[in-house]
Amino acid sequence: MVTGKGRKQINIDHLKELAKLIRYYILTSTTKAGSGHPTSSQSAVELMVALMFGGVFRFDLDDVNLPNNDRLIFSKGHASPLYYALFAAAGRVSESELMSLRKFDSVLEGHPSMRFRYTEAATGSLGQGLAIGAGMAVNAKYIDKLPYKTYVLMGDSEMAEGSIWETIQLASYYKLSNLTGIIDVNRLGQSSQTMLGHDIKTYARRVESFGWRVAVVENGHDLNEVAEAYSDTAGSDRPVMIVARTIKGKGVSFLEDKEGWHGKPLKQEQLEPALAELGRVNMSIRGEIDKPEDMKPGRVAPQAAEPVRYELGQKIATREAYGRALARLAPKYPELVVLDAEVNNSTHTDYFKKAYGDRFFQMFIAEQNMVGMAAGLSRRNKVPFVSTFATFLSRAYDQIRMSPYSSANIKFAGSHVGVSIGEDGTSQMGLADIALFRTIFDSVVFYPSDAVSAEQLVDVAAERKGVVYIRLTRMSTPVIYGNEEVFVVGGSKVLRASKEDRLTVIAAGVTLYEALAAYEELKGQDVLIRVIDLYCIKPVDKDTIVKAATETGAIITVEDHYRQGGLGEAVLSALSDDQALVHVLAVDKMPRSGSPGELLDYENISRTAIVNKVKEIIKNG
Repeated sequence: MVTGKGRKQINIDHLKELAKLIRYYILTSTTKAGSGHPTSSQSAVELMVALMFGGVFRFDLDDVNLPNNDRLIFSKGHASPLYYALFAAAGRVSESELMSLRKFDSVLEGHPSMRFRYTEAATGSLGQGLAIGAGMAVNAKYIDKLPYKTYVLMGDSEMAEGSIWETIQLASYYKLSNLTGIIDVNRLGQSSQTMLGHDIKTYARRVESFGWRVAVVENGHDLNEVAEAYSDTAGSDRPVMIVARTIKGKGVSFLEDKEGWHGKPLKQEQLEPALAELGRVNMSIRGEIDKPEDMKPGRVAPQAAEPVRYELGQKIATREAYGRALARLAPKYPELVVLDAEVNNSTHTDYFKKAYGDRFFQMFIAEQNMVGMAAGLSRRNKVPFVSTFATFLSRAYDQIRMSPYSSANIKFAGSHVGVSIGEDGTSQMGLADIALFRTIFDSVVFYPSDAVSAEQLVDVAAERKGVVYIRLTRMSTPVIYGNEEVFVVGGSKVLRASKEDRLTVIAAGVTLYEALAAYEELKGQDVLIRVIDLYCIKPVDKDTIVKAATETGAIITVEDHYRQGGLGEAVLSALSDDQALVHVLAVDKMPRSGSPGELLDYENISRTAIVNKVKEIIKNG
C-alpha cells in the first residue's frame, strides 16, 4: 500500500493485476482485428492505470456530461486499444465488444472518435491533444470556474510537433495548473528512434524552461513511482508534465524495445506465447474510478441583443462590423467566447475584448494552438469565435480539418482577404481560404459584402452548430442592405434583375461592388445584367443559380480568390447537371503590392474586366 498526499490508500498489487488484464485486452483485441498499435499501447499501461484507478482521476462513468468530470485525452490516438481496455477494466466495455475493435459497425475505431461515449475529442493526427486539453483547462479555470482537471497522454514522437510547444507556451502564460501532460517516452517512433530516444532529462529541461512543473519518472512501469509522480504534482500552481521512460511493447519479451513492430498486431500463432508471458490473468478484476463532486457552473440567461444599426451608404469594413457584432451579440449567447491571434485591432475583436474581457483569450501568433484550444472549449459547451488574417488560418488546416470529427462547434473569421488588401502584398492576402473551408466536413462558408450582412451572418453563425467560416474584407464598403434584411445558411440575394437580362454576374465581397458598378455602366449602354450576391458559398444556393442560368443563358463569376476551390467552382458544382455557360474571373496571376484598384484591374476581376467580359460574351453569343 502507498498513500498519496491527500489521497486514499493505493493498492499496488490490485493495480498490477489491472495492468496485466489491460495488456491481455490490448493483445487479444488487436490480434482479432488484424491491425492496430499494441506496442504503443503497452508502453503507457502503468501510466494510465495509476491515473485512472489510483485515486487521481475523478469521473462519473454513469454521467459523461457531468460538468465537473476530469478529462482524459489520448493525444497519441493510435494507442486506442489501451484507451478502450481501460474502460473495459472499469466494467464499461465488454470483452466481446473489445473484440469488435476496428470493425465497420463498431464504435471502437482505429483512433478515438466521438462514436465511443467516453471520448473527449477525436485524435490521431499527432500534436493536437495538448491544445484541446488546454482549451478544456481554460474553460475550467476562467469560465466555468470548476475544479476538474484535464490529463493528456502524449507520445514522444509527437513532441517534434511545433503545435505541442505552442500549447506549452500558452498553458504557462495562462497558468493552467489544472492541466497535466503525460509524455510516454518509449524511445521508438514509427520507423526509427525518436530524436531524443530515452533522454528523459532533456525533455524535462525543455518543458521546465517554459514554466511547467515537471516530474521525471525513471521507470514508467513501476506503479509506485508513477503514483508518486501524480501525488507529488497534485497541488502544483503551474501546468504539470509527467515525463516517463517506458518500453515500447512492454510485457512481451520479443516485442519490448524492438524496431519494426509499430502498428503491427501479433499473428494468431504469436499471441499464445505472448499471453503466456503475462502469466495468469484475473479476468474478473475491475478497477474503480472515484466520482468528482457534483458541481455545475453558474449559468447566465440569454438576453436580447441590441438591433443592428447601419445607414444605407455608410462605409464600413466587414471586419469591423464583425467585431461590433460579437460585442452586440454577447448577451444573446452567454457561451460565446473569442480567441484572437494577436491581431484583435485588425480583426476588430477588440470591441468584444473591451466589453467582455473575461470571455476574450489572447492566443498570440500561435494559430495551431488557437484552433486546438477552441476545440477544447467547444467540447465544454462554449461557442468559440476564432479570428485572424485569413491566410494564416492555413497554418492550422489540420486542426481545422480534425475539429468536425470532435463534433466541435467553432466559428472562424478570416480578415484581410484577396488582392484588395492592397499594399501589404502577397504574403498577407487570403487567396485560398474559401477552398480550405469548403473542404471541411459539413462546414458553412459565408462571405458578407457589407456591414449589415456581416453582422447578421455572425448571428447566424453563432446559432448554427458546427464549423462556420466568415470571410471578411479589409477595405471599407458601403452598406447596401437594410438593417432588417434576413440572411440564411444556403442563401443568396438577387440585387439586380429584369426579364431583359443578357446574362448573370455572381459575386461576393469586394467584387460584388465591382459587379454593381459594371451593371450601372452597362445599363447606360442599354445592356442589362442580373447581379447576385452569393453571400453563402457553402452550401450554395443552387436553385437561384440554376434559375439565373436558365433565364439569362450565361453566368460570369467574379471573386477575389484563386480560381481553384473558390466561388466560381462552387457555382460550377451547382450547375453540374445543367447545360450552362459559366465564365470564371478569379485571381490567376501572382499578386504583388499595389493599390486595391490596381490589383483588381491586374487580376481582371474589376468592374472594367466584368464589362469587357460581358461584351465579349454578347459579341460571341
